[in-house]
Amino acid sequence: MSLRTRTRSCAVAAVALLTAATALSPTASADPGGAELRPSGGGLSALIRYTEYGIPHILAKDYANLGFGNGWAQANDQACTLAEGFATVRGERSRFFGAQGKPDGSLSSASTNLASDLFFRGIRDAGTVARLMARPAPVGPGRQVEELMRGWTAGYNAWLKQNRVTDPACRGAAWLRPVTLSDVHHLNYSFSVLGGQGRGADGITAAQPPSGAAPRTAATDPGEAARRFFDTSDAAMGSNAVAFSGSTTANKRGLLLGNPHYPWSGGRRFWQSQQTIPGEINVSGGSLIGSTTVSIGHTARIAWSHTVATGTTMNLHQLTLAPGDPTAYVVDGRPEKMTRRTVTVQVKDGAPVTRTQWWTRYGPVVTGLGAQLPLPWTTTTAYALNDPNATNLRAGDTALGFSRARDVNGVQEALRRTQGLPWVNTIAADSSGGSFFSQSQVLPRITDELAQRCSTPLGRATYPTSGLAVLDGSRTDCALGSDRDAIEPGIFGPSKMPTLKNAPYAENSNDSAWLTNADRPISGYERVFGSYGTQRSMRTRGAVEDVAAMAGRGRLTVADLQRQQFANRVPAADLTVDEVVKGCEDLRLGAPCDVLRTWDRKTDTGSRGALLFDRFWRALLPSVPAASLWRTPFDAADPVRTPRGLNTAAPGFATALRGAVAELRAAGIPLDAPLGRHQFVVRGGKRIPVHGGTESLGVWNKVEPVWNAAGGGYTEVTTGSSYLQAVGWNGGPCPVAKTLLTYSQSSNPVSPYHSDQTELYAGEKWVTSRFCEGDILTSPKLRVVWARER
Repeated sequence: MSLRTRTRSCAVAAVALLTAATALSPTASADPGGAELRPSGGGLSALIRYTEYGIPHILAKDYANLGFGNGWAQANDQACTLAEGFATVRGERSRFFGAQGKPDGSLSSASTNLASDLFFRGIRDAGTVARLMARPAPVGPGRQVEELMRGWTAGYNAWLKQNRVTDPACRGAAWLRPVTLSDVHHLNYSFSVLGGQGRGADGITAAQPPSGAAPRTAATDPGEAARRFFDTSDAAMGSNAVAFSGSTTANKRGLLLGNPHYPWSGGRRFWQSQQTIPGEINVSGGSLIGSTTVSIGHTARIAWSHTVATGTTMNLHQLTLAPGDPTAYVVDGRPEKMTRRTVTVQVKDGAPVTRTQWWTRYGPVVTGLGAQLPLPWTTTTAYALNDPNATNLRAGDTALGFSRARDVNGVQEALRRTQGLPWVNTIAADSSGGSFFSQSQVLPRITDELAQRCSTPLGRATYPTSGLAVLDGSRTDCALGSDRDAIEPGIFGPSKMPTLKNAPYAENSNDSAWLTNADRPISGYERVFGSYGTQRSMRTRGAVEDVAAMAGRGRLTVADLQRQQFANRVPAADLTVDEVVKGCEDLRLGAPCDVLRTWDRKTDTGSRGALLFDRFWRALLPSVPAASLWRTPFDAADPVRTPRGLNTAAPGFATALRGAVAELRAAGIPLDAPLGRHQFVVRGGKRIPVHGGTESLGVWNKVEPVWNAAGGGYTEVTTGSSYLQAVGWNGGPCPVAKTLLTYSQSSNPVSPYHSDQTELYAGEKWVTSRFCEGDILTSPKLRVVWARER
């Protein structure tokens, strides 16, 4: 197409779209029949403008119609993944996929389809979500969020009705079917309880009164077991984010780099869009599929991201059981019966399965948190799980508040007003130069004083190591209480949240709030929020080094954020590789020493030696006790530089290094092979090299692939860098924003948007955000869809 033809086409499109936008405006007048406001002739509708990489820009007149366009566009890209999610929250996985199959972990930690179904079917049968939706705002969701959900339901169903599903993952499947508004409510509820009841799904659904069989014994070291269960420093999922204030930037305006580490497949993927109601809301960013708001994004004035927080989002109450009745517990000397809930699940090729779940005033009885922390139900003792997010359906209101904020003060006000984020920190920057961090999340109101006064012996072991309180459930004076500024009882109010405003930088990499800014450490918060004065993860140490140096250099721009995202520096190597080489030479290993000496200490696709160091480092950490790994121990006065000095004399060092060399040679992989030749994903039969590195290496650009030596090294990334955004402002009406959805918009292998952004990621390239109308309308890939009910 010639430039003249393209310009003319854009002009024609602009006239048509601007006319439509006028009709969609909330201030537009309507004829008596309402035809002007309902151009489809009835029902909901939205204008969807697709630009490069299949990114939809959804334009609607109100929240219900915006939700409609959102549901339509999400179904277009993620029909099968969404459909499987709805089957999950309906409690139908066993019916369609078999009872012993395994969920992908995106909506709960249930280990089997049967456990997942018993958990979600139990929530549905109890009417939990319906009661929460009926609560008036601000404790319940606001009217605009309810309208978004209503519209989303209609949009998803309309797309299914009007389009043919081409994704082989669900084409023609019985579980691909229209959804109800209740289904959408339950899907969003599952996001809230992921860190609480969702993590205890196996223990909740397996809990049964003692029947004479010996219960599971308690953990030999419950404190360590709890620490491992709640530890975020070496988790597959997480995130980095940093906000820079105007004092560090070239134009005195803020900057934000968001780098969430989330699954590359399944139901916890991000999906990118712009959502606009003229005169009301205009926001662009990534949403968790199935959610109706932008989870991480930017507007014309602010940008925000999230990182998984260290707050312990649940607590336990140890129950003293009534003599002779293990289904009754004693509170202040009086017995109280548990509530019995019977749940039935349909099973593929088998009889229905019926189980009983037991509930108390504190929550469900649970018999374990993972395999390492059993909680035996005996004739005298049981444990109940309290999850304050089990009454929280406010996350959509929080996200909507961010989308309407004008600066970081507005972000803080949205957090204060809605109190809806279940398990994340918030990092934000604005066009006026503000920066912001807050660990504002819904946490059980466990003060250190309460834990000291009311902890059982188990709680005295678990609370210091993990923040998991185990309180004496037989005493009402051990109840959680209430903060005056909390939206409901039993949670902390906004005044207790660790917060830092307008520091030169505010950074988090899934450690606690302590080193958000190393020059302005945050301390004094309750243990349930996280620790301080303790050793940080390698990723936190590397990130603080990087962003502090950036802030010190000053005159930062969006280009500096882009360079940081793909710097692929390996902090563990910078800290140790000289000692590793010396230890290697002492072992007289020859070639591996040369490879490590000449390695660039990065995880670029062309980095030679990265794979060898990676396999060595992964083997070293679990084989050498933490106390023996370093010559210089951790020092709270020097938390970024300590511990240091790798102890190459530790017995595990030689074993790990020799093992890594042998492993690569056995797989036929040269020790100096470029990383991207053996760390890749396959899309449409094509190998796409993947850069980045694992958690323990400390790489900002984190990826977690699967090792398959027979298949050529690492294959298929499971989690890692996902929706990336580097955002700043230049004084004009449009933000300066670069984005990237690493695994691309669509999970459908037939879609043209299944791997296009993955190719960009491999080449360390970005997408320039088309935020303003002029940018959207002049896209060379502009495609317009009028989505409507028929």
